[in-house]
Amino acid sequence: MAQKKMYCDCLNTVKPVRDALDVISGKWKLSIIISVGVGNDRFTDIQDSIPGITPKVLAKELKDLEQHKLIKRNILNEYPVKISYVLEPYADTLTPIIYSLKDWGLNHKKKVLED
Repeated sequence: MAQKKMYCDCLNTVKPVRDALDVISGKWKLSIIISVGVGNDRFTDIQDSIPGITPKVLAKELKDLEQHKLIKRNILNEYPVKISYVLEPYADTLTPIIYSLKDWGLNHKKKVLED
């Protein structure tokens, strides 16, 4: 009986973690969020700030982040039409997670290099 409880407890933790990783995992999503967060609001500025990302992939990832309500696409009706991207207020909930991952990554690198 105890075996089943441990299994359920594990799933109760793993499922929401997996859901979160499905939204922010991948090679580019966190880089895009960070880029937009520091003020890169134009497509080309975002692309230039992330070495190696292609326009096609950037467009796809921006749309995905927009669907998850992390980034907002603004269309300015000027001539020529201008499009800018900003973080949604909801994206601020990722800030402590990003800094925790940064700290963990730095500490992990030190730990691995010590051995």
